[in-house]
Amino acid sequence: MNTLFRPKNFLLSKKHSHCRSAKIFAFSISAFFMSISSLHAEYSSNLMPVPAEIKNLEGKFVLGSDFPVAVEGATSEALEKAVFRSLRRLEHRTGLVFGRAPAGGDVYVEDAAAAKLVIVAKKASPDLPVLGEDESYFLSVSESGIRIESETTTGAQRALQTVFQLLDSDQENWFFSALEINDSPRFAWRGLMLDPCRHWQPIEVIKRNLDGMALVKMNVLHLHLSDDQGFRVESKVHPKLHELGSDGNYYTQTEIKEIIDYAAERGIRVVPEFDIPGHASSWVVGYPELASGPGPYYIERKWGVFDPTLDPTNEKVYEFLDTLFEEMTGVFPDPYFHIGGDENNGNQWSANERIQKFVKENDLEDNHGLQAYFNRRLNEILSKYNRKLVGWDEILHPDIPQSAIIQSWRGAEGLAAAAKAGHNVILSNGYYIDLIHPAKDHYLNDPLPEGHGLSEEEQARVLGGEATMWAEWVSPETIDSRVWPRTAAIAERLWSSGSVKDVDDMYRRLDYISNRLSDIGLLHDANQDLLVDRYAGDRASAESKEAIHELLTMIEPVKGYERSRQQPLMNQYIPLTGLADAARPDSRLSRQFDNAVDAVIAGDKELSSLSQFLGTFSEIASKLESAASELGPRSTEILALSKQIKELSILGTSLVSGDKSGLSKSEVETQLTELSTPVAAVDIPAVKAVEKLYAHLNK
Repeated sequence: MNTLFRPKNFLLSKKHSHCRSAKIFAFSISAFFMSISSLHAEYSSNLMPVPAEIKNLEGKFVLGSDFPVAVEGATSEALEKAVFRSLRRLEHRTGLVFGRAPAGGDVYVEDAAAAKLVIVAKKASPDLPVLGEDESYFLSVSESGIRIESETTTGAQRALQTVFQLLDSDQENWFFSALEINDSPRFAWRGLMLDPCRHWQPIEVIKRNLDGMALVKMNVLHLHLSDDQGFRVESKVHPKLHELGSDGNYYTQTEIKEIIDYAAERGIRVVPEFDIPGHASSWVVGYPELASGPGPYYIERKWGVFDPTLDPTNEKVYEFLDTLFEEMTGVFPDPYFHIGGDENNGNQWSANERIQKFVKENDLEDNHGLQAYFNRRLNEILSKYNRKLVGWDEILHPDIPQSAIIQSWRGAEGLAAAAKAGHNVILSNGYYIDLIHPAKDHYLNDPLPEGHGLSEEEQARVLGGEATMWAEWVSPETIDSRVWPRTAAIAERLWSSGSVKDVDDMYRRLDYISNRLSDIGLLHDANQDLLVDRYAGDRASAESKEAIHELLTMIEPVKGYERSRQQPLMNQYIPLTGLADAARPDSRLSRQFDNAVDAVIAGDKELSSLSQFLGTFSEIASKLESAASELGPRSTEILALSKQIKELSILGTSLVSGDKSGLSKSEVETQLTELSTPVAAVDIPAVKAVEKLYAHLNK
């Protein structure tokens, strides 16, 4: 969406109203190459997202303790803090200690020739990020140091994240390979939605995920702040919302300001969502007079679509929402305000004779028309407070104002329909990270896929997308492992060219970025050890715990909404500490085995190449069987998985050897079905690979 910044057109005065005088000096910029061959032909890096243009050069810059910084042109408090964070992260990763000024701060110099990191921004970004801001940057590394040039200080911040990812080492030094990068995002809206309603997520969870977002250049945090399971923001105007609707778990307005400031310092906007008219149980616990039915009402503890819905025919509802929105727009400064609008089952409306009479008298046709009426009223309220309405795709209706932004969660067809109807749109369908699909599924899901059929004008209405982390099945301990590292693949899809879609290379770089995410405080890897220790229990030996870790390399939590079917009694109170919580959405060993099976089917590898994998499966099964006696009540599910893995190994080995031991086709298919049956809400993805191999060998 932003025009690619090219330094040869970059003009900057020697002084800027936002500059600190100690950091101002004159400079000149030479012309940069304008034509670069294919990225992968030219250069292979670990960067995520992949830059728009990158050119590998000869040489490297060796990082040492002498690392002075020069900031020219514009600066801002956010940029200065970003430089500070970047230097601390480099120190943390390398063990180096950069020189300090006599007063204790980092060393800044006025002479660029004396600096090892030079940052040149044309103008200071607003204190609060805005949609469509120029985030482009030019980054060069030479033997003498690192240089960043950008239109805005936000662009410079994006470049600093690239610098951190570029750090490399050999046996002697930490260094940066010489290169030139010209970069800008493909889409202006690159978001992550976090849901603290189903399971409460304290402020430290929000902050560390903001750091992860910044690392991969995401720029919108969407906070889903009300649902049937909780109302999570302090309201001083209507205090019973949080007092009776949150179990005491909510963000104070001071904490919200802290989140917004923390995000703004990282170039990230914060968009609030208050989900209405449905998903309103937590609203009407304290204010039952707002509901469309008689109640009584209580906070929901399970998951699903529930009946409590606000009454669109009650003028007091709009008076209530007007005062609440006035308060909340004062708390959340972003011009976009999300009103949800999803999954209203309409049961209370249909059962209420007065409401149905209102529908008929106002020619609203049906409940969908009634919700459109409700949304128009909300739009009028939000317009008073200079806010633009955002809603899930259920709000799309011919009567909804074109200014409303549609967030599509149900499919690409809805997104296209909204864009054709004149609405700006955001894609979330295909980015539901809570459904535990592998990174490749999200990575290949594009807001503008081939054959989208949109005109150039309609394409411009596709603002970008958001990963959505619904919190039915995550706790503060496990949420990072569901968000990361897969969301980095979504971040790349929204930043990088649509032609960048090499899945194998994405997974290679995802491992790298996962380590960087751990560096900055994300707990997606670290907390797995804690979960395994707790799961194994005090009697378990180191060998037994290692056996569980090996099991986790080849199992995955069940996908989609299957866990609710596997564990139907789950609710807000039940600890999320089982195998399904310790397992990861992308099983490394099973994925490698699946790739090997594909290579065999393609004729690129011999059938015998699968034997090593199958032998590893057998070893894992044996270790689990030995470990089970130390695991107490957990032994039942461990033995069941051990049995499945052992039988899978035997079946796979028979296919590879050509010895099917007299098994008929129906017997093999029955066995594969049995092996596909989840245990403790986890699957063994390698079963599908063996099934695929069997189908290939029996064509």
